[in-house]
Amino acid sequence: MAENKTTVKAARPGRTITATLDPAKKDSPAYVEKKWYVADGEGMPLGRLASQVAAVLRGKNKPLFTPNMDCGDYVIVINSDKVVLTGKKLEQKMKRTHSGYMGGLKEKSYKMYMAESSDKAVYDAVKGMLPKNSLGRQMLKKLRVYKDASHGHEAQKPEILPLVK
Repeated sequence: MAENKTTVKAARPGRTITATLDPAKKDSPAYVEKKWYVADGEGMPLGRLASQVAAVLRGKNKPLFTPNMDCGDYVIVINSDKVVLTGKKLEQKMKRTHSGYMGGLKEKSYKMYMAESSDKAVYDAVKGMLPKNSLGRQMLKKLRVYKDASHGHEAQKPEILPLVK
């Protein structure tokens, strides 16, 4: 049985990890192929964009999907400045943060929030649609959001993510 196993060395900054992979356990995270996708946010409603990106980050687009495993892909969201909010959300919806101190509640409308940091608005929307645990935080590390169409990930050869408008 030991002759069927494969030894793989994974280099990390400062250390080398040697892992033995068993072909019988093909559903393990080491065997899941990670792809890079580019999602264009131009003209897309914020919630619809976030839900589709979150599904790819979780790996729900793969037949290998398992809820207790990170089998999702990397996603690059471009043109976050051109993401739209439907209805009166731009004026009525508020972004609230609290410092933890008495009277520390800060509110700003999404009109101001999108104008100054639209990339953070998209990031927060996707974050809200992922699991609230260590696995969700690990999935969120595979998200990159940029305000304009340029990104520095050409070396990863990302594919275009087909989004439903």
